[in-house]
Amino acid sequence: MSIFWHEQLYRTPAVMTKIKNLPVTVCGAGALGANITENLARMGFGKLKVIDQDRIEERNLSTQPYYRTDIGSFKAKILTNSLYRALGIKVESQTTTLTPENANKLLENSSLVIDTFDNSISRQAVKDSCTNSKIPCLHVGMASDYAEIIWNEHYRVPSPINDDICDYPLARNLVILTVAVACEVVITYAATSKQDNFTITLGDFAIKPFFSS
Repeated sequence: MSIFWHEQLYRTPAVMTKIKNLPVTVCGAGALGANITENLARMGFGKLKVIDQDRIEERNLSTQPYYRTDIGSFKAKILTNSLYRALGIKVESQTTTLTPENANKLLENSSLVIDTFDNSISRQAVKDSCTNSKIPCLHVGMASDYAEIIWNEHYRVPSPINDDICDYPLARNLVILTVAVACEVVITYAATSKQDNFTITLGDFAIKPFFSS
């Protein structure tokens, strides 16, 4: 019996074949990126790559799928090792900083890019590279009780300078809710090419379609 048996019953074998063969690159292995990568792997995506230069810190443990014994190790390496042990799936990892200079190289051969970076410089580099290379790109971000899941065409980088911070209030439930919605958007795209955009607010449990003005 396949480890994706339950998912196959829900998605159908045809959809499972599509997601198994779709090359997806996840930019970031933090609260959003690591959980999205794990979710996609456990849903049946078979060609995943994750890019992240950061190492695991103690403060990461409440929102990211790492253990105390992992502290100090590269997030991308630990994540890919864990998924191989759990599922037997080989996820490619890149422990490097994505920049405007190397973005095209790091993202090449992707059929879908998911941007979860926590800084504007890297987000802009991903956006520009995907625009120029015509690679579909989904940006997923959050702060306090708000999150957004927006495709490249409608996405605006939060700031022109690298002033993002990672010490804002953050609820684990917002992370998990955002990851679930983002992964459903991804699988809908993989199955139908439809690109849905959403905003999420945790305080009122609202998931709303996002329309760019």
